[in-house]
Amino acid sequence: MEQEVTDRAVSNVPEFSVSELSFALKREIETAFPRVRVRGEISQPSFPRSGHCYFRLKDENAVIDGVAWKGTLPRLGIRIEEGLEVIATGKLTTYAGSSRYQIIVDRLELAGEGALLKLLEDRRKKLQAEGLFDPERKQPLPFLPEVVGVVTSPSGAVIRDILHRLSDRFPRHVLVWPVAVQGEKAATEVAAAIAGFNRLSKDGPVPRPDVLIVARGGGSLEDLWAFNEEIVVRAAAASEIPLISAVGHETDTTLIDFASDRRAPTPTAAAEMAVPVRADLMAETLDYATRLVGGVNRLLRESAVELAGLARGLGDPRRLIEERQQRLDVSGERLAHATRQLVERRAQALAAARLLQPNAVIAAKEQMLAAESRALRSAMERFKGDTLQKIERTADRLAQNADRLKRHSDDLLRRGGERIDQLGKLLESYSFHSVLNRGFALVRDQDGHPVLAAAGTSAGQTISIEFADGRVGARVTDGAGRSTPSPAPSVAPAPRRRDGGSGNQGSLL
Repeated sequence: MEQEVTDRAVSNVPEFSVSELSFALKREIETAFPRVRVRGEISQPSFPRSGHCYFRLKDENAVIDGVAWKGTLPRLGIRIEEGLEVIATGKLTTYAGSSRYQIIVDRLELAGEGALLKLLEDRRKKLQAEGLFDPERKQPLPFLPEVVGVVTSPSGAVIRDILHRLSDRFPRHVLVWPVAVQGEKAATEVAAAIAGFNRLSKDGPVPRPDVLIVARGGGSLEDLWAFNEEIVVRAAAASEIPLISAVGHETDTTLIDFASDRRAPTPTAAAEMAVPVRADLMAETLDYATRLVGGVNRLLRESAVELAGLARGLGDPRRLIEERQQRLDVSGERLAHATRQLVERRAQALAAARLLQPNAVIAAKEQMLAAESRALRSAMERFKGDTLQKIERTADRLAQNADRLKRHSDDLLRRGGERIDQLGKLLESYSFHSVLNRGFALVRDQDGHPVLAAAGTSAGQTISIEFADGRVGARVTDGAGRSTPSPAPSVAPAPRRRDGGSGNQGSLL
């Protein structure tokens, strides 16, 4: 009787197949947990050929399987890696093939700042090992770029600070590539902007920048994360244009700072690194011009003194010849006087001697006199020949020295003239007239002093405006005051057209 009751009770329990029970459990779990957020550490991630990602989320006590479908992976924003602590958001379900429950992830975020810093440090070590941060890769910044490219948001305060600072220091043509600086698309857009600037042709309709500024305002580590993405760092390292990173405040550090050619603590500091101060350059140019003129004058004076010294060392050729002629005349007079004295002494000796045979004595004396006369003529000829040779050699040396002097003086004068021409052209290039030729104007008051600011004028004041092709007079209708004019020249830029004409500053977009 008891056996029949037991069989009857068992038969009242509903019977399920394995598939029915699995699907029933699946519906129950999906209904009870339609949306969950699970925090854990990623373990054993795998990426099969299907493109999906299978992994496990674990803590110190339990493990749950996770799945990220192929179409969901690009939207996660985080690469699934071993040991990464995350918060996964999705729906809970079961997999009937292995009787396991799992979470299908459609959103993934790092669990806290510690996980972000760990991921940041691992990524930094990886990129550093590839050599992307090596100092040898750094490029020097151009001294005065013609075009400055800026990669930032067009609507934030950053671009206004950069443009204002560039205008204060040295107005340049600025190209802005608008990008998102925060969010899922930020990293892709920033990398594309850097690569896009590098693809521009130097002779194309859009000028290629000489320097790039990648800028963003301050924020948290999560806000600045786009500039830690590998795609942005690689784009900055591969840039052929020198790049300045200005992301966040001075205490913020991102991976793009290591790959860039120069890191600026703020966007304003990046603008200061990009261009020098125009007023300082003009003052330095004037100082160089003054020193150049002084150097040229000093060189000419020293050359003149050197030339005069060389001329004094050579002596006057006419004076040298006259001295030799005078010496020859004196020698000739002494020789004639000595000859007369000799003849007189011989005559006196002949008169004083007793002449036993006058004819023989006379013949002997005549022979002696003839011999002495021949010796004297021979000596005269030798002296004359030696003197003439000395005069000829002296004349040859004088001619050679004259030729050397002429060549040296002509070469010195030619080199001095060429140096003066070069310095004159350089001085002309540094002159403020070249600035006037680019469209600027110089404003002077009625005394001829330059007007440096609007505060230096007053209503009704007469002024003169100097352009590249001449001067015009004008009268101030509304002045801001009167200040003492500075002796240094000042060049005022011509009014900028409001219709986006060909000025130094182009449109933002």
